[in-house]
Amino acid sequence: MTDVTALPDLAVRTLGGSVVAASDESFAEKENLLNPWRPAFRPETFGPKGQLYDGWETARRRTPGHDWALIRLGLPGRIHGIVIDTAWFKGNYPPHASVEACFADGYPTPAELDAADWLEIVPKTPLQGDTTHTLPTAEPERVFTHVRLNVFPDGGIARLRVHGRVVPNPAYLTGLTVDLAALENGAHVLDCSDRFYSSPDNMLFPGLARTQAEGWETARRRDGGNDWAEIALAAPGTIELAEIDTTNLKFNAPAEAQLTATTTKGDHAVILQRTRLQPDTRHHYRLKTPEVAKVRLDIYPDGGIARLRLWGPLTPKAEQALITQWNTHTRK
Repeated sequence: MTDVTALPDLAVRTLGGSVVAASDESFAEKENLLNPWRPAFRPETFGPKGQLYDGWETARRRTPGHDWALIRLGLPGRIHGIVIDTAWFKGNYPPHASVEACFADGYPTPAELDAADWLEIVPKTPLQGDTTHTLPTAEPERVFTHVRLNVFPDGGIARLRVHGRVVPNPAYLTGLTVDLAALENGAHVLDCSDRFYSSPDNMLFPGLARTQAEGWETARRRDGGNDWAEIALAAPGTIELAEIDTTNLKFNAPAEAQLTATTTKGDHAVILQRTRLQPDTRHHYRLKTPEVAKVRLDIYPDGGIARLRLWGPLTPKAEQALITQWNTHTRK
């Protein structure tokens, strides 16, 4: 995949990301950096500290040094690209920025993180005002839990996006029944027929979708075919319960859906026959499957799915593979 922005944003607030500390936030709050929506702007909306911005903005620095924001990723993972967006900051953006990352297990405080082993993944880079900067990263095979955005010397950043692949902590998966299709457990969409309105990765997000925009929705088909998405499970396992959720999709839910598994042996098996769906409904289906590595969701003919859940245990071999992956990529 060459477009890193198609990968999940590991820092976004809806996946649990948080700005835990910043050097300064005199003009605009640090939390705005991780808002999931596009930066908005209304001219001549002044508060007691000046123009209101949907971003993070520091005071004009009159002392040596630079400003920074410390972000805990919502999900640990390998970082493949960084987006630094200066939308609407035209005369008050930083001329340069860099990004560092570290791995810190558990729940460290900002003071404890200050002593962590930080690695520079984006070097000091020139920025332009009102511009989206998509930047490659160093160390794409390392697993990180936190990033630090440095701006030189001060100014405003609308959004920080940290695109990558989730690497789940096996301590929270092994020996349990888990959602094998959850993004937070390492599942991801391999391909899909259409992402006109929204990304199919949305189906794999935690929690319930609050609006139809928080699920996957395709354009209206006019060719007689049907839409589909192929999902790589967090790790191979056996699926015991499937949930296909059309919540909030009242007039654009699919009429029917089908689930087809790719087994660990490479075979294909329909595990949920083509089944009628209802709008604005959470549908549950008990299943008995072989060991599954991937699942294809077909929807007929088109429409939207709020969430897809596939519950079951990992295979013993998959559990060991997750442990090995975690140990390899967090201890380099």
